[in-house]
Amino acid sequence: MAVEGLSINLATVREQYNMREAVEACLKQDITAIAPWRDQVHAIGLDEAARIVADNRLRVTGLCRGGMFPAADADGRAAAIDDNKRAIDEAAALNADCLVLVVGGLPPGSRDIRGAREMVAEGIEAILPHARAAGIPLAIEPLHPMYAADRACVNTLEQALDICDLLGDGIGVAIDVYHVWWDPELEDQIARAGTSNRILAHHICDWLVPTRDLLLDRGMMGDGVIDLKRIRKAIEKAGYFGAQEVEIFSAQNWWKRPGHEVLSTCIERFRTVC
Repeated sequence: MAVEGLSINLATVREQYNMREAVEACLKQDITAIAPWRDQVHAIGLDEAARIVADNRLRVTGLCRGGMFPAADADGRAAAIDDNKRAIDEAAALNADCLVLVVGGLPPGSRDIRGAREMVAEGIEAILPHARAAGIPLAIEPLHPMYAADRACVNTLEQALDICDLLGDGIGVAIDVYHVWWDPELEDQIARAGTSNRILAHHICDWLVPTRDLLLDRGMMGDGVIDLKRIRKAIEKAGYFGAQEVEIFSAQNWWKRPGHEVLSTCIERFRTVC
């Protein structure tokens, strides 16, 4: 019987498996929802990835990732828009629920974070007609402020929802607890997202104390300080009952363990902690 309500972001087992192997390992443990990364798809080819999804009747809760819109010049911004359109097409081929956007940080040499955020809004606006035509919602994922300079200048749910309200239909948010758990406005903004059906994805892991690496030391659910049940309760109160997607980058721990052990632990913690 499938593990209802659980999705595995394939970054969680990227060091153990390629996409084909990860799907096989998930199916052995009755996990039927996944979220691949584009490099994992490219490694086996889009046609093969789409075949694997279709043949196994998998749900793809999101494709990671589009975004990275800010650039130092017009050519760079145009290249980002072209790449995002390709990402939309890939998400459509996989029948993904959404394309997750990690929007990008400051262009090299810049200190203008407001200008970077304007580039993000302009970039999303440029690809939104293509996404609407393909039937792929765009999910802005606000990242923790520690990533504002290099990965994402959109750092709170409020900032992401402001862009959504500006641009209209076909766009929403991916709520990743690792990035937003600290925000004193989180529950109010989750409620706000619910009023316009903007919640497209819910990513889970945990924040370890101490955290040894800000990118590659995410914790398994229950091993850290995030109140996962409280956040999930707020998300469900806002009207979202979609999958909880485990996304763990863990270079010194979970990426070094056998893949089947990682997946079985995800299932156990999902059932007991989340």
